[in-house]
Amino acid sequence: MLLLLNGGYPLSTDWPETLIDERDGSIFGAILEWDRVAALTDFVLLRPNGAPRAVLALRGTLLKGPTIRRDIEDDLRFLAWESLKGSVRFSCTFKALKSIADKHGSSNVCIAGHSLGAGFALQVGKALARQGIYVEAHLFNPPSVSLAMSLRNIGEKAEVVWKRFKSMLPSSIETQATSDKGIKSITLGSKQWIPHLYVNNSDYICCDYTSSDESEGSNAAADKENLKPRNIQFGAKLFVSSKEKQKFVEAHGLEQWWSD
Repeated sequence: MLLLLNGGYPLSTDWPETLIDERDGSIFGAILEWDRVAALTDFVLLRPNGAPRAVLALRGTLLKGPTIRRDIEDDLRFLAWESLKGSVRFSCTFKALKSIADKHGSSNVCIAGHSLGAGFALQVGKALARQGIYVEAHLFNPPSVSLAMSLRNIGEKAEVVWKRFKSMLPSSIETQATSDKGIKSITLGSKQWIPHLYVNNSDYICCDYTSSDESEGSNAAADKENLKPRNIQFGAKLFVSSKEKQKFVEAHGLEQWWSD
């Protein structure tokens, strides 16, 4: 993913600074910076125009120990309320991204992520954009499914199901959802900040980005954190992969974006 983002030019991979989840000690991201020595070894004298000085990369869900529990908790957090702000990883990522933006300049920094990592990258990028700091963002298979909005759109009969689902989630998640109630999020992007989204129509986790807006009510749209904007003048640069007869693992995989 990193080589794809910087056009194949070297970024430092020797002892990168890592982002660690304090809850389980797992690594969920890393900061990779431009390596001048490695570039000279490959006879690259100058950093190519457009190549970032630093990339903050965030991984997706890993269904194995020790991180599976916290990964799934954050997946459920997004699934239920489409907000990751209550997660330890959100605050850690925000601080790391702001730090390297202050160090290198926002125009020289890129944030990237896949799946759950793309969800964090999108929401952290938007939070930073609200402060007037705009960094380049490349988001692969970002999640767009919101169980909360789906159930609410069904009607009152889904209320019982919804309450039962919330009762199964950690109390910390519900607390965060309550604190965010009534806060309207900005659209997917803005005139100043336009993220790059890479989605696959066969991937049900991110396919909602390419669906019609007609099926969504105005009230539901106002509450969605990752909603694509109705103003077509700005929002995001969308790259869609549409192939027939793809299994979910293949459609959701990161490898597809650098394969032939």
